[in-house]
Amino acid sequence: MKKEIKFSLLYRDMWQSSGKYVPKVEQLEKVAPAIIDMGCFDRVETNGGGFEQINLLFGENPNIANRRWTQPFNDAGIQTHMLERALNGIRMSPVPADVRKLMFKVKKLQGTDIARSFCGLNDPRNLENSIKFAKEGGMISQAALSLTISEVHTVEYYTNLANTLIEMGADEICVKDMAGIGRPAFIGKIIKNIKTAHPKTTVQYHGHSGPGFSMASILEAARAGVDYVDVAMEPLSWGTGHADVLAVQGMLKDAGYAVKEVNMKAYMEVRAMTQEFIDDFLGYYINPKNRHMNSLLIGSGLPGGMMGSLMADLGNNLESLNKWLTKRNKPTLTQDDLLIKLFDEVEYIWPKLGYPPLVTPFSQYVKNLALMNVLQVIKGRERWSMIADNIWDMIIGKSGKLPGELAPEIIELAKASGKEFFTGVPQEQYPDNLDVFKKEMDDNGWDYGQDDEELFELAMHPEQYRAYKSGKAKADFEADLAEKKAAAEPKPEVVELPAAAFEPKSMIIDVNGEKFKVGVSYGEITAAGAASGNGSSGNGAAKEEAVAAATNGNVAAEVIAPLEGKFMLTKDTSETALKVGDTVKEGDLVCYIESMKTYNAIVAESDGTVAAILKANGDSVDEDDVLIQLS
Repeated sequence: MKKEIKFSLLYRDMWQSSGKYVPKVEQLEKVAPAIIDMGCFDRVETNGGGFEQINLLFGENPNIANRRWTQPFNDAGIQTHMLERALNGIRMSPVPADVRKLMFKVKKLQGTDIARSFCGLNDPRNLENSIKFAKEGGMISQAALSLTISEVHTVEYYTNLANTLIEMGADEICVKDMAGIGRPAFIGKIIKNIKTAHPKTTVQYHGHSGPGFSMASILEAARAGVDYVDVAMEPLSWGTGHADVLAVQGMLKDAGYAVKEVNMKAYMEVRAMTQEFIDDFLGYYINPKNRHMNSLLIGSGLPGGMMGSLMADLGNNLESLNKWLTKRNKPTLTQDDLLIKLFDEVEYIWPKLGYPPLVTPFSQYVKNLALMNVLQVIKGRERWSMIADNIWDMIIGKSGKLPGELAPEIIELAKASGKEFFTGVPQEQYPDNLDVFKKEMDDNGWDYGQDDEELFELAMHPEQYRAYKSGKAKADFEADLAEKKAAAEPKPEVVELPAAAFEPKSMIIDVNGEKFKVGVSYGEITAAGAASGNGSSGNGAAKEEAVAAATNGNVAAEVIAPLEGKFMLTKDTSETALKVGDTVKEGDLVCYIESMKTYNAIVAESDGTVAAILKANGDSVDEDDVLIQLS
């Protein structure tokens, strides 16, 4: 009898691996019936990871979106699965245990069957609660091995990890090759060991196609006894995404495995609708380079799931960097120049940081630190001079135990920065706090929602949920999309003509029925209160006047943005925001810049009193912008 291998469609991850956003709920509902009609999927990935934050950024309710997206698959008997990050839940930072527990209950009631849980450090202590809470919430617990290649990440390492997770109660194991750099033979040995020791445990393989190993890896996984394979489909397969179902189905069928047939009419319908969604608005957030496979990714090991955001971050930082270089009459860089420097730096710093598997959020941390190092070195500054709080937490053990040893220089740097190493259970640092968010919901008169799902959303994504409720998120997104669409519009050819030939010397003005002939002059207007080229009080002038009034012209020092990103006064509800009149000392934390999904602490470089805060929470800032003035 032929071994059966089933397929899971990564319709959410297809988008995340290609760009910044995902389809809107009405688009997801539109495509779901055709996905079902394809007839080849036993599972579909429906939510998790950053999916719900993206809904909020649209101004969409993620709970409504998740219920409406999962319902058709529930009705058709197709299992749905989500991705969650253990200690970090479905966000980038640690989550209190009571919020994590509520998540599994809410997601099951919304229609999600399977929780794929991974810890970016492969620390079983972080996964233990995920396994426990998933099963208590009625979900199937699928524990993931975050795959990478290093001197400490061996076949034995992953075999032992799988054994530990199964002993903890995991129902299934996912071999999560998030960067696609797992060598095929290596993957086959791991899966074979798991199936030999635990023949009744379901094993699912997840791999990205970017570096070029994916088809060989899938075939080796099949030979080793894998039960499910994650796949994508055009127009978002391959590249930084995943192998296409047609190719995988054809390969496995030829190799003698039992696989379901693909309804090609439905395939073409899904393909056409997906392209329609791209053309509608998502294409403005997809870098064309993400459609290419790139074996340079083998060296850096960066995952396909973050390549979409990486290219966007790279473009933004490149623009800022080139402005800095141009000001100093230095040669500018291309995106490829910066990309190669980044890949080289990732390879250099990764072993020094203890080989954290390059998966969310630690792939972002390593990438961000590498990029900061590259930017600082280009500007003649020291490597390691810009390390975000989240990255420090990884280094000193607050996120879990690193697989390898830190380099001596990193240990010395931590000590010099006053950091204390943590060896306890990471969850203990984040006590229950649902009551804080219940109070906020009550104070605002907000409904907890069906099955407490709105309460959960606020507790999991506080800043994004507040922006969603206020309408700011939707307005910001629509403005950003309009700007991108306008930039993409072809510009009409401008024919310059001499202005003087068309300048009238006089004109007739009608005032309440009485006509006056007036002369027209050109050049600077020097009347009191007027300014050449614009009105007497533009936004810039008004802002300068406001600042001058606030400081009485007495500015002793300024806090300058060392990088571009979003200005944030606090990073969570436990902190008190700085305000005008506060006294600060040199080295005091005054604000953050959120850049590339990490919070970079900004400190005062001198003593003083806060005279003016020049940016609002969530404002975009450029490098060298003045954030705060001290008197």
